Amino acid sequence: MESPSKPSLIDRIAALLLREPEDREDLLALLHAALDRDLLDADALSVIKGALQMSDMQVRDVMVPRAQMDCVSLERSVEEIAGMAVDQGHSRFPVIGEDKDDVLGILLAKDLLRYFAGRELDLRSMLRPAVFIPETKRLNVLLREFRVSHNHMAIVVDEYGGVAGLVTIEDVLEQIVGDIEDEFDLDEIGDNIRLASNGRYRVTATTAIEDFNTAFATHFSDDEYDTVGGLLMRQFGRLPQRGEIVELEGLRFQVLRADSRRLYSLLVEPASQHAGADSPSTSLPYASG
Repeated sequence: MESPSKPSLIDRIAALLLREPEDREDLLALLHAALDRDLLDADALSVIKGALQMSDMQVRDVMVPRAQMDCVSLERSVEEIAGMAVDQGHSRFPVIGEDKDDVLGILLAKDLLRYFAGRELDLRSMLRPAVFIPETKRLNVLLREFRVSHNHMAIVVDEYGGVAGLVTIEDVLEQIVGDIEDEFDLDEIGDNIRLASNGRYRVTATTAIEDFNTAFATHFSDDEYDTVGGLLMRQFGRLPQRGEIVELEGLRFQVLRADSRRLYSLLVEPASQHAGADSPSTSLPYASG
């Protein structure tokens, strides 16, 4: 007589969820119970939680801000543009006219190969249409639109129609699976601390405490830990999870990306700025440096 087949992971999770959760907190409690009973592993739980939290996040939380957009001007030669593509390592570039508010389209770096293959190249005719989205769009909605349209990049505009930044499908997926690193990802301080929007900064968890103190005029000790991630882990007494928040030295730290093994990135802003609409906006030292 054949022994019954072992229940699949989906079957075991379904059995656990026979009691319908009443809200998200109840659902997360059930998922953590599944983790405790070895019905799913920590990485799977991290992905599920990331997918759930996407509906609470807006494009402005993950976009590359306008000041850090690598754009191509039609006035540049093909050789200059190709050199920029090699140096920056991006597969797509917004192409602009007079300034960054005048986005004409998107250039795929691979299309430049035609020129080096000896074929004629008209940059303007090669441009793909640019997709414009508001900075308030929810990430789960944007991901669905990316999947349907097969676009990988969108230009983010503010309430006045000006370009606020750009967002890629990688930026969105990283909220679910954690950082997607490639050979072009850098670790210099200029990349570790980046202005996101409205006085908020995206900070890599591996940023050295000394560099963080210099950027934000703080006085965190680096005697017991070397990085901002280590600072937060000591504060929480454990590895914090995506979305968790703590306030230290007048700054509000929110975990943007994390998995079961490490922290990846944080959102840092003045605590007073988040306290309420009537609270005065605080300018961080790094904004001018």
